[in-house]
Amino acid sequence: MNQAQEQTLDAIRAGKRFVIAGHMRPDGDCIGAQAALKRGLESLGKEVWILNPDPPEPQFDYLTSECKYGTYRPGADLPAHDVFILLDASVLSRCGELGEKVAAAPSKKLVIDHHIHVGDEWWDEAYVDVTASASGLLVYRVLKALDVKIDRVMALGVFTSIVTDTGWFKYSNTDAETMTIAGELIASGVEPAVLYGAIYQRESSALPRSIGRVLETLEYYCDNRLAVVKVQPPKTGETALTDGDLVLDILRSVDVVEVVLLVRTTTDGKCKLSARSKSDYDVNRLAREFGGGGHRKASGATIEGTLDEVASRLVLAATAGFTEEGATHTA
Repeated sequence: MNQAQEQTLDAIRAGKRFVIAGHMRPDGDCIGAQAALKRGLESLGKEVWILNPDPPEPQFDYLTSECKYGTYRPGADLPAHDVFILLDASVLSRCGELGEKVAAAPSKKLVIDHHIHVGDEWWDEAYVDVTASASGLLVYRVLKALDVKIDRVMALGVFTSIVTDTGWFKYSNTDAETMTIAGELIASGVEPAVLYGAIYQRESSALPRSIGRVLETLEYYCDNRLAVVKVQPPKTGETALTDGDLVLDILRSVDVVEVVLLVRTTTDGKCKLSARSKSDYDVNRLAREFGGGGHRKASGATIEGTLDEVASRLVLAATAGFTEEGATHTA
């Protein structure tokens, strides 16, 4: 453990009232890490509030039934607290208007994250490890260092973080520490099959058709090394595809495909990029060109413009990232 991480632990030990926040549209890593950290800090006698820009997705109800997840309403006051912790992100702008409120608060600011940070360091202390497979894994380390006994909810939270950010252990970020901790959590009572069913097998009957409509937009570029799909707004009676991971996995299954870009419209008229790589291509660098970020092999960004405009700009930028000359576009 390095000095910065030790200082973060000291700040947690000294704190009494905590607000834990995450990024917009919190994913499984964010939601799981928050549940584990909230429960762990409460076991130490601390007051803890979870406050996010958006509510958790319904499939995480096995955690929301155990922990209260607050949703920030613009203009509202934050709970009285002396320590603020941003989990699974290191940029306050990813918290929307909540981030502006936090920046003005007099509390000590902490970050627990595994993403690459670009920009000024606005926090007081940070527990960061970009080699960690999930932010929930970092929370597990923190709880262990604080001598917290891992209970059922903490175990469920950490396991949720790990499996959602490693693609159920199939991504390249799965390492020995990840598998060791997962084994410890299973030994403590976590049932992988039950969690898999809760997270991934509760979709509506409309999902397959939604995936089919997205796949119809598929275009290949750079000798089929780059695959791009666009998620059009749903028509009347259609169901919107809110999670593109299934589509991304299908496209990554194509042998020659190295990079996949999924672009969809958002409710505020912008576009959201989800970028994945299964080669040495750095999609984090691509996402940063558009104000986003993440990991080398999994990143995203929110971009101004129409769906077709944004997709075209992304294709140009992504194509430039391939070094081979003469790559052609095929539809």
